[in-house]
Amino acid sequence: MIAFLIPLLLSNILQSVGQLAGTIVVGRWIGVDALAALSAFFPLFFLLVSFVIGIGSGSAILIGQAYGAGNMEKLKTIVGTTLTFTFLLGIVLAVVGGIFTEDILRMVGTPANIMEVTVHYARIMFWSLPIMFLYMVYTTFMRGTGDSKTPFYSLIVSTVLNLIFLPVLIFGWLGLPECGIYGAAYANLISTVITFVLLLMYMYWKKSPLRLDASVRRHLRMNKDMLKLLLRLGIPSSVSMILVSLSEIAVIVFVNRYGSNATAAYGSVNQVVSYVQMPAISLGMTVSVLAAQSIGAKQNGRLKEVIRAGIVLNYIIGVVLMIPIYIFSKNILSWFITSPQTLDIAHQLLVITLWSYLIFGHVQIIAATMRASGVVLWPMIFSVISIWCVEVPVAYFLSYHTSLGIRGIWLGYPAAFIVSMILVYSYYWLSWKNKQITSLVQ
Repeated sequence: MIAFLIPLLLSNILQSVGQLAGTIVVGRWIGVDALAALSAFFPLFFLLVSFVIGIGSGSAILIGQAYGAGNMEKLKTIVGTTLTFTFLLGIVLAVVGGIFTEDILRMVGTPANIMEVTVHYARIMFWSLPIMFLYMVYTTFMRGTGDSKTPFYSLIVSTVLNLIFLPVLIFGWLGLPECGIYGAAYANLISTVITFVLLLMYMYWKKSPLRLDASVRRHLRMNKDMLKLLLRLGIPSSVSMILVSLSEIAVIVFVNRYGSNATAAYGSVNQVVSYVQMPAISLGMTVSVLAAQSIGAKQNGRLKEVIRAGIVLNYIIGVVLMIPIYIFSKNILSWFITSPQTLDIAHQLLVITLWSYLIFGHVQIIAATMRASGVVLWPMIFSVISIWCVEVPVAYFLSYHTSLGIRGIWLGYPAAFIVSMILVYSYYWLSWKNKQITSLVQ
């Protein structure tokens, strides 16, 4: 588990380094309003990519089981069907998102002083979705076969390219036009395209079973039965991700009510918390892959060991990360924020919510094991309940109807994580723990 986890965790860290660098450059050298524009758009962008993340999760389960069973023909069918479906989805979302950008941003209450900048930035990101989706699902395929190193190496390339292009495009170096905040979007797009092309070339060179050769291309028309199975697994995960992102949009509406300082604080804390979430999310992915491969190989006895190891690692890694963040929280937040008022709001948010991500990680591991076995509906239901019956109502009530003000919004997060833990464990112990699990890919 550790051998798989370390490259995966480093991959997730590297994936956000470009975003982190962009946030620091935008926040410190362009200004709070520019940082607020990035923060206002992020929940909307996450909503759009949520569906493909769910589909990728479904394909990873199927690929893990097919790979564990040694069924390469089935594996190629899964690859071809997933590639075609996600590419078409990316085109549809790019067109719809590009056309209705401003209307959507107005609906979520984006402050007027950052509307124009946010719309322009959003449209660049929307048009990058098709190629971004293909890159995302290909790295998911590799992890499903147990290869977490190649995605890590590709992300090193992508991150280095992003860090090179970022200042060049933002500040207009080397004779290029000065793009300002939009340079962060262009840098991300260019580095993703180059890395994806290099990744395809590398898989051909290594003769990977996932390479885009004739045996995969003949499956690009999509296998109807495989698409049904993929959607059956992917849609509940996608719905769960979409509802999470919708809740973030609801939260940003509550936050926007307190002005652009609060919006910028929210965005900067999301950057810090993302590094705490990464081990939890990475552990969930690791557990899901190892569990799916065990199920495909009919080694169901390994599941308890996989779960136990994942939970132990979640608490060890989480505590090691959280202690220094709590101690140096203001210093860390000052990387993004120069305004004292914004810094105070961000520090308040971080102190209230950070500890609860240990619970978030625990839930991720149990839910990932359930999904690997094909139980995808119940984790989605529990996510809906914890987010829309707990997090959003608590955030709304405490911020609108008590003296807590903006602090009430932050309390919605730990409340949701605790309820989610209770629900997942209730199902695990009552219905799933002793269930006989069979592979979905025969």
